[in-house]
Amino acid sequence: MNLAPTLPACCTALDSHWPLPIVLPDTVLISTQFDPAQLLAEDFQRSAIVAPPSIQRSVAKRQAEFLAGRICARAALQQLQGNGAVPAIGEDRAPVWPAHICGSITHSSGRAAAIVGNKQHWRGLGMDLENLLSAERAERLAGEILTPAEMQRMAAGSQDLRALWVTLTFSAKESLFKALYPIVQQRFYFEHAEVLEWTEAGAVRLRLLTDLSSEWRNGTELEAQFAVLDEQVLSLVSIPARSFALPAGSSSLASQLPQYSR
Repeated sequence: MNLAPTLPACCTALDSHWPLPIVLPDTVLISTQFDPAQLLAEDFQRSAIVAPPSIQRSVAKRQAEFLAGRICARAALQQLQGNGAVPAIGEDRAPVWPAHICGSITHSSGRAAAIVGNKQHWRGLGMDLENLLSAERAERLAGEILTPAEMQRMAAGSQDLRALWVTLTFSAKESLFKALYPIVQQRFYFEHAEVLEWTEAGAVRLRLLTDLSSEWRNGTELEAQFAVLDEQVLSLVSIPARSFALPAGSSSLASQLPQYSR
């Protein structure tokens, strides 16, 4: 009988609770909380995870978040397909998933998570976790993260929600990149997408502002979802396998999940 690798003391028990508003079918999301102060030198070996040289040379915080993220990814793959592989780091520094799998790993200040799905059902999955910015820091960073149109929308909204707006915009664009980059194999940045609208119930609508491929063109809109978890924002962009890039005004996720809050 194969025994599961030991969970390091720096990580809490793995959690399969779905934290976002809408559960995606045919996916597995695993999370854990971690404490870099409790990381031990032998934890990688005990966990049966090989740390690449760049991680071996890094500080305890980076080592702990890498270890926690890979533990979540392995557990998610094990639950999805009965075979828990550990994604390596590719030349572009993105996780290398099995050929038939798409997935995403994220971590921020003591929490790590991974989501995986079979490409039979999902073309792309992008997940991002960010600490909720303070009001002062959000104001300072808004010009770097938001487009001029997004700045106008923020100015027209509630003052109390500005920090959440900036944090969510950052996170949603990170999730968008993670979902689309494996498909288009082209890097893009904050100014190449915009958040058109969002609701406090957890719905987000984004639009591309550049051509990434013949399919994913300027004006294409996508939907995402998010949740606020203990002063952190978790966002997820999911691209179904049977979908295609839709023009402005269309929505792939909403058409599949009519209960999605809009």
